[in-house]
Amino acid sequence: MSKGIRVTRWLLVSAILGSSGARPARAQELHVDRTQSTIVRFISHTQLDEFEGVTEGIDGYVILGGRGLAMPNPSDTELYFEVDLASIDTGIGLRNRHMRDNYLEVEKYPYASFAGTIARVQAGAGGAARVTAEGTFIVHGVSSPREISCDVTPHGRGYRAGCAFVVKLSDHAIEIPSVMFLELANEIEVRVEFTVSLADAKAEDRS
Repeated sequence: MSKGIRVTRWLLVSAILGSSGARPARAQELHVDRTQSTIVRFISHTQLDEFEGVTEGIDGYVILGGRGLAMPNPSDTELYFEVDLASIDTGIGLRNRHMRDNYLEVEKYPYASFAGTIARVQAGAGGAARVTAEGTFIVHGVSSPREISCDVTPHGRGYRAGCAFVVKLSDHAIEIPSVMFLELANEIEVRVEFTVSLADAKAEDRS
């Protein structure tokens, strides 16, 4: 993610959340680390069929206070993530095209995104934590308030996260197809795994 795009999106997120624009002192800025494995799975379960769409196309950032996840006020944070829907692969070319073009309409709505703040941190053993974020989830041009929880563990100069939640297609004005090669459930299970690393650490890796 370029610096210009990151700044523009940070301003957008601040406007959405009603932020004053001021970051906490000694804030840590972490980005999705594309040198580490990333995976997003969209899983559909119906009586007749089950399949998943997979992509590595996730990007975003997290801004934490100086004490990271151990900060006394975890809501003093900002985060933004987006998934490139045009890169989803279901393993069948025809199904990919119909899903992208006719239902997700990726030319018009290329990304699913989540912008919000950390609401709660439940500490675990060895630096692990259950982190819950509250914010706005947008897909197919329709936004909805969401609460998403992730299991987070320390990883290098950042964190490894695994998240799981459910998206209802009807909540986002997405037609639910029921044709032979593309039968989708209304409720889609989403599983995400990624690493965020400190921005200066990523710069050092490239030098």
